[in-house]
Amino acid sequence: MIWAGGPTIGAPVVQAPETAEPKAAPPRAEGVRAVKRQPIDLARVTLPVFHSWDRQWFLLTAGDFASGKFNPMTVGWGAFGIMWKKPMALVVVRPTRHTQRFMDEYPEFTLCGFGAGHRDALEYCGSRSGRDEDKVSRCGLTPVASSRVAAPGFEEAELIVECRKMYADDFDPKRFLAQFIDGNYPNKDYHRMYLGEVVAVFGTEAYGASP
Repeated sequence: MIWAGGPTIGAPVVQAPETAEPKAAPPRAEGVRAVKRQPIDLARVTLPVFHSWDRQWFLLTAGDFASGKFNPMTVGWGAFGIMWKKPMALVVVRPTRHTQRFMDEYPEFTLCGFGAGHRDALEYCGSRSGRDEDKVSRCGLTPVASSRVAAPGFEEAELIVECRKMYADDFDPKRFLAQFIDGNYPNKDYHRMYLGEVVAVFGTEAYGASP
């Protein structure tokens, strides 16, 4: 993978999706905009990694598309890299989030990246809980089957990263080495970390797909 770009120095702070105030459901589009995605060899994936996590965000989805049992959640904290000689995605989920049950119960997950036109949908999925409502039907996005994992992607996504879990563990505050970290947990709801092997990537030309 080629990780291009970086954070924008001096850019305004964007509120983390998991701490945002609840948003109203975005208006549904009249039709699904066709996104031309193609499979991308992992060695050719090009991603502005810091900008993507911090500014664009991803939609994390765990569960099983065929059975209709899955839940999406907007995430802005995570990483991509190599671990145990495998391409991997790292995501974190608080125990208070409905998505954690799906992450624990199912072996696979997806991360989807979207264009700016779907910002409202990401804010909605980050501020609402699937425990309280069917937010998939209200967020304006269209779930679709993935190629190699049971968790769905979304038709409107410009990037779909399919992952299979390799490791999970809870953050231990006794091991925090920087004082600022604990300030992110006023309710002591420490994240659970998941490392997933990246088994497939689909995206547009902007992410390295062949024209």
